[in-house]
Amino acid sequence: MLQVPTSLAGLLSLFRPAFTQPTFQTFSALVVGFVGRVRDCTITGMLQAAGLAGGWHHSRAHDFFARRRWDPDELGLVLLDFLVSVFVKASAPIRLAVDDTLFGRSGRRVWGAHYLHDGAQPEGSGRRTRWGNCWVVVVLVVELECLGGRPIGLPILFRLFRPKDAKHDDRPSQPELARTLIDMVLARFPAGSVELVMDGAYATKAWRGLPERVTVTTRMRSNAAVFALAPPRTGKRGRPPLKGARLASLAQLAASAVFAPVTITGPDGRSRVEHVWSTTCLWYGPFHTRPVTVLLIRKPDRTDGFDVALASTDTTATSEQLIARYDSRWTIETAHQEAKNHGVGQARNRVRRAVERTVPFGFLAQTITITWYALHGNPDADLDARRRQAPWYRQKTTISYSDMLAALRHELIRHEYWAQAPAATSTPQITPAQSRSRLAAA
Repeated sequence: MLQVPTSLAGLLSLFRPAFTQPTFQTFSALVVGFVGRVRDCTITGMLQAAGLAGGWHHSRAHDFFARRRWDPDELGLVLLDFLVSVFVKASAPIRLAVDDTLFGRSGRRVWGAHYLHDGAQPEGSGRRTRWGNCWVVVVLVVELECLGGRPIGLPILFRLFRPKDAKHDDRPSQPELARTLIDMVLARFPAGSVELVMDGAYATKAWRGLPERVTVTTRMRSNAAVFALAPPRTGKRGRPPLKGARLASLAQLAASAVFAPVTITGPDGRSRVEHVWSTTCLWYGPFHTRPVTVLLIRKPDRTDGFDVALASTDTTATSEQLIARYDSRWTIETAHQEAKNHGVGQARNRVRRAVERTVPFGFLAQTITITWYALHGNPDADLDARRRQAPWYRQKTTISYSDMLAALRHELIRHEYWAQAPAATSTPQITPAQSRSRLAAA
């Protein structure tokens, strides 16, 4: 019988309404198996790590992904409700990061697999175009106390991307899939502000029409066309202009701009200085008539051009706040890397429903692991143990996802040990009765 620690069982109970009772038992077992698996995280590997390989038939684990009735979107939204209530302050905005990642697959019969660009592979490696499944991921960006206030990305919602072709020219693009996921979050949280951060590849028309309470901060392409704000109405007949005159290119704006030093302080207390020039205008392509703040950023030792251009629909935030906000986008890249290192995407299934649900399951297990550690972990003790094991690793000041995973694995092992240990007895030891001859001699 599978033994789940009480601390983990409390988290898993959040998902009980999304399953039938037998399916929930399978879900709990596979989460334990996914966390405890140290080699390839295949479906049968999860079953082995949960200690159920001899008790359950492997078809039960495969059927969970391929045939049982459950929805990853429902699990993600339920988990998001809990995460926001625990880790996001009442007056703070909900910050979400959006990006996509490719999981390499093998086999021509894997559903939804295509040859796609893999930006995670190093340039010149010859593997930047790979056969696999591309997933659009939305993560909740939070700052955890166990990490010293460092932001971390918690994956919550997912969509499988399939490129358009001659037979399927109506398939949504990656930004359109991301917009679908964000609309689900906005419907779940109809009040309160939301901050979106994304890479420049996602700055498309898909983000037009967002509510005013939602702001988007993204990187700009070097050839982005920006325009002056729409001129005031003149009272004449006809439709008023939606935008002003087109401004110069970003490179031309940087050539005549006066940059000012700005100090950006991260959650860890470290600070850096950037030279920034900002203006308010229209980036008509992605955001239509909504004004944006454009930031041109360059290093202090540079005297011409710019290094990075940012755009944000939040026109009230300072340059320091917008730069720090965009810096937090990197948490989704780290989340993707940690997921792949742990084994997300290593399942060997190929039918549609299994492919569509195995990767979200792994991402959600990653979020559950981080949430468990934030609530029940001991970062001080784990950090001291890590420093004793690797005293040369002096720059380590906070724990990592690997430390969180190791702590949860230790808890699973400890709980399994105590569940199998014989019950301790409290019966006092009875002194054997002495013989009459020995009593007489005494």
